[in-house]
Amino acid sequence: MRRAAALAAAAFLAGAGAAAAQDYGGFGRKAEPGDFDFYVLALSWSPTYCAGAGERRDEAQCAPGRGLGFVVHGLWPQYARGYPENCGAYPRPVSRQALEVAGQVFPSEGLARYEWRKHGTCSGLDPAAYFAAARDARSAVTIPDGLKTGGQTLAPIEIARQFVTANRGLRPDMMAVACARGRLTEVRICFSKDLRGFTPCPEVARGNCRAPEIALDAAR
Repeated sequence: MRRAAALAAAAFLAGAGAAAAQDYGGFGRKAEPGDFDFYVLALSWSPTYCAGAGERRDEAQCAPGRGLGFVVHGLWPQYARGYPENCGAYPRPVSRQALEVAGQVFPSEGLARYEWRKHGTCSGLDPAAYFAAARDARSAVTIPDGLKTGGQTLAPIEIARQFVTANRGLRPDMMAVACARGRLTEVRICFSKDLRGFTPCPEVARGNCRAPEIALDAAR
């Protein structure tokens, strides 16, 4: 069964397009909150971000000694083609209680606030519920043991294979491995709108990294 899954992953990734560090599916657009088809859980490889973000780097996330590997970048409402963003100002400021929920899963408050404005406002949820949804989605994903600390170079197909093996019900057409300049940037996993399980997302999956191998810098 594992061999069959690996062969399926190889066939799929071989025809995939190049990955980019952005939301998949074309340009974002404003929409009514709650009007979307599924979610994308974006898991950023923190060492790549912290090595290359320069002045934009979030020091709360990149402080020496945190040892972060995969972290939640965001939970993104998505259409089958394209995605909504910036769906309007929430009538009340994000509460401290909501930010405490965000702190359970996001690596910094600054990132949580940004993701709420850009993506959370399109979810149809209030801030606390949106951050709880991100937490629940992250809890539903098992990080493979071989990918927790980095310090290695792997083919994108191998990264995908390890995630598929570690997560029951996940298939290669339900995720994407993203890269930039020869390094892993993110793994993106698609969930149904009710977050009850993984879901196919061809537009997202077509953005798989096509590099033969990519580096996973060690967590520090």
